[in-house]
Amino acid sequence: MNRMKSLIKISLFLVVLVTMTSCRKDSAPNYQFMPNMYESVGYETYSESNAFANGVEAQLSAEGTISRGHSLFEYDNTIEGYTLAKENLKSPLDSTQVDMANAKVLFDIYCGICHGVKGDGQGNLVKREKILGVPKYDDAGRAITEGSIYHAMYYGKNAMGSYANQLNEKERWEVVSYVLKLKADLEK
Repeated sequence: MNRMKSLIKISLFLVVLVTMTSCRKDSAPNYQFMPNMYESVGYETYSESNAFANGVEAQLSAEGTISRGHSLFEYDNTIEGYTLAKENLKSPLDSTQVDMANAKVLFDIYCGICHGVKGDGQGNLVKREKILGVPKYDDAGRAITEGSIYHAMYYGKNAMGSYANQLNEKERWEVVSYVLKLKADLEK
């Protein structure tokens, strides 16, 4: 009788063990309690929708609006716009608002590769002859101003592309202040 009970217990244990291991599948996830966290619903940005007048979900911003955190830049991407910016555009930041340590970091990341860490036009790409003709900041013929520097960073100039997407407005003005500091250091 005891032997029979032991045999039943062992066989019941083996049945439970086999059932548990046979249902396990390592290649697929187990039960998902919150499936939306794993498999989110996809929304198409430009899908058709009855919620909007023209049936398209993504809309253009209203005419004349400016994105939050941005300001209107009133100078065109033309030679005339560059000249106007060079003569009239001034930094909205005073010297207490400029973080020169941050400006140096940003300059080294975005500008130093071509212009050199001293602004002498001897960055690594120039030294390796990948880019030629990068002028020094103290070249008398250029006579750079804070407006011309900002315009060049906003739109790009010659072989230099725009940095308007990489740097926000405050960061661009900080880099302008740093470039003017490098120019002053070179003119000493």
